Amino acid sequence: MTPLRQRMIDDMQLRNLAASTHRQYIAYVAGFAKYFGKSPAELDIEAVRQYQLYLLNERKLSPESVNQYISAVPFLYCSTLEMPWTSECFPRAHRHHKLPIVLSQEAVLAFFDHIPSLKYRAALMVCYGAGLRISEAVALRVSDIDSQRGLLRVEQGKGHKDRYAMLSPRLLEVLRRSYRAARPQGYLFPSWRREHHLCTTSLQLACREAAVRAHIAKRVTVHTLRHTLRHSPAGERHRYPRHPSAAGTQ
Repeated sequence: MTPLRQRMIDDMQLRNLAASTHRQYIAYVAGFAKYFGKSPAELDIEAVRQYQLYLLNERKLSPESVNQYISAVPFLYCSTLEMPWTSECFPRAHRHHKLPIVLSQEAVLAFFDHIPSLKYRAALMVCYGAGLRISEAVALRVSDIDSQRGLLRVEQGKGHKDRYAMLSPRLLEVLRRSYRAARPQGYLFPSWRREHHLCTTSLQLACREAAVRAHIAKRVTVHTLRHTLRHSPAGERHRYPRHPSAAGTQ
């Protein structure tokens, strides 16, 4: 590992950036350096611009991917190398606005009816009913449920911030059924591996399989459930199947 890469990693740790951000930034900076065959410390702002055009015109990357590069390189130059460059030196690619995929209430009910495992069903209902990200839902602990106040405590969510999410009476009933079936001690949705929680990959797979079984033509991900919650009329939110335990237990 070069001293420059190590210093950049140290700077990201000091700023408490997520591990996924570490990997993305290092990968984009490594690609930038490899393209020119030089250390980034020997390159200037014109090289940054040329590589951005290369990603757009030759690699045909999406504006979102190019903008990830435009987040990584300024961090390297402005934070690690302490160059006096401003944000105007790093123009971002224009992103086309796309409407999110949203399910109808009928599709939501059919979707939950086709999840055979109570544990996976409850975890996906948390994403839908409380608006949690998939990584936040699987990391919930039994102690994070505040049934008296109707809240879920989300520890170290996006941006490494703690927050509370609303816990509806119907969702609380679902979580109680799931708890009585498995009696977890630590994580609310435990993995088969000791002292580990359910992995996000398996939950995404369960989500896709349920959408297929429910004959939903749209591409459904866990994030789709969060968008559906935001765009649902207030009177139709949290409409789950009335008997979540009927789908079986984990």
